[in-house]
Amino acid sequence: MTMLKHLRRIGMALAAAGTIALGVSLPHGEPAPHALAQSSADLDRAVAALRGISTMKADFSQTDRQGRTARGTMTLKSPGKIRFDYGRDSDLLVVSNGRSLYMVDYEVNQVERWPIRNSPLGALLDPQRDMKDYGTLVPTGNPDVVSVDVRDPSKPEFGRINLIFVRNSNAPGGLQLTHWVALDSQNHRTTVRLTNHRYGVSVPDSTFNFRDPRRSSRRPG
Repeated sequence: MTMLKHLRRIGMALAAAGTIALGVSLPHGEPAPHALAQSSADLDRAVAALRGISTMKADFSQTDRQGRTARGTMTLKSPGKIRFDYGRDSDLLVVSNGRSLYMVDYEVNQVERWPIRNSPLGALLDPQRDMKDYGTLVPTGNPDVVSVDVRDPSKPEFGRINLIFVRNSNAPGGLQLTHWVALDSQNHRTTVRLTNHRYGVSVPDSTFNFRDPRRSSRRPG
């Protein structure tokens, strides 16, 4: 498989996480029945941690269900804006303008769009919404790890997203988002891991604009 085809498939998995759905890993998969219950206050802390992010940049690695991995830079700006940049040599871009999530494929001049307002991804992109309406704290057995499963039971077609935080006094709210796992309605799994977090950086709104390839045959600059 060519790198471009690989990126397109893995980008599709990430973008589809908008309507399906975001260090340490989930060490034991699904928590065992005897796992220690974490304080429900951690759910409030997770909400506060997301609401405390005004802007953030981080390096990401994204792995699909077949183990294929792509890397790049994630830029987040509250409320609702996010950009996954796979590098200047990539013809693929995943970006949200605060209302919709787009996957832009410049090789085939195609744009796919998913609304985010009512999807589990809103837990990350719209932290002013109360994540507790859809979020459930998942025991991890590690007091330094907070896991929140977000899904809307009335809309299974949106899938689910599992957000993983670690306690970090330097992060907003004292919790740092290290990775998330998105499952679509067909149970396809995509994992995104974040490293090198930078908070409070200058991010112009133009970062989340993109050239629509359907209106031009020029490659992205």
